[in-house]
Amino acid sequence: MAYDLETMLVVGVASSALFDLSNADAVFREHGEAKYREYQEEHIANPLETGVAFPFIKRLLSLNNLSQNKTPLVEVIILSRNDPETGLRVMRSVAHHDLPISRAIFTQGRSPFKYMGALNMSLFLSQNEQDVRTAIRMGFAAGQVLGLPAADPKGTDLRIAFDFDGVLADDSSERVMQAEGLPAFHAHETEHLEEPLPEGRLSEFLRGINRIQDIEETLVEAQPDYNRRVHVAIVTARNAPSHERVVKTLQSWGVRVNDAFFLGGIEKAKVLRVLNPHIFFDDQLGHLEGAADEIPSVHVPFGVVNEVGRMELEELPTS
Repeated sequence: MAYDLETMLVVGVASSALFDLSNADAVFREHGEAKYREYQEEHIANPLETGVAFPFIKRLLSLNNLSQNKTPLVEVIILSRNDPETGLRVMRSVAHHDLPISRAIFTQGRSPFKYMGALNMSLFLSQNEQDVRTAIRMGFAAGQVLGLPAADPKGTDLRIAFDFDGVLADDSSERVMQAEGLPAFHAHETEHLEEPLPEGRLSEFLRGINRIQDIEETLVEAQPDYNRRVHVAIVTARNAPSHERVVKTLQSWGVRVNDAFFLGGIEKAKVLRVLNPHIFFDDQLGHLEGAADEIPSVHVPFGVVNEVGRMELEELPTS
């Protein structure tokens, strides 16, 4: 019988997001593929250090012990530009760090994200900006990890934070903001209060997280002292009166979050340092730069605020 991914939350992660490949990448950029292959072979017994997405992936996979029928709730698959030989160090590092990841796709020098649809993936994380932007343009949910690897103190909880416009929702309201300014944006959102926004790239990922939270709710009913492990927050630059459309939109989609921070221009980094999520998704680099070296951050290069950067990137040669 085939291994069925349809009921699982499936995440694809590039080796560059899961591990710190800065040394190996420097060899590749300075000396080319042949020397890179030699470097990886020489260091195959040296486990890679953890990368930006490692704490998030580790805790996400730990949620499989909530399964009530032994069928995994979460599947993580490595999608890598390495070839199978240089990918051996990646898989040995996976084993060294006790990550329950057994599936991987290695596509020598080519973008692996095109397999997301076939594998029912609701998210792809990579450090490769061009791969992420191309995946977004093709309709997939993808994000570029930023900053330095964060410390991962012991614990079993998982805290996820999302921006709203351009991440969970599409960028239709953001286009009003960029074209006409803040007063027009608030007027537009008030006028369209009862009209749900179209879904953005990461809405399906949130649905998958909510399914796991549903299991936790049944545990709370059976065990009132059970501590919920999964916590989801929205951290957005919206404030009143535009906040209400966020709440009504989520309700219309049938999804939910635990907390919402409607900051209205307050620096997000200050709140994120207190919230301390294991991962934070935002479509604007300016909202990520203040905390990326402390909070594992993901840039989702979707929508109007990323269109200039996208056009500039498309002029670059494909590696």
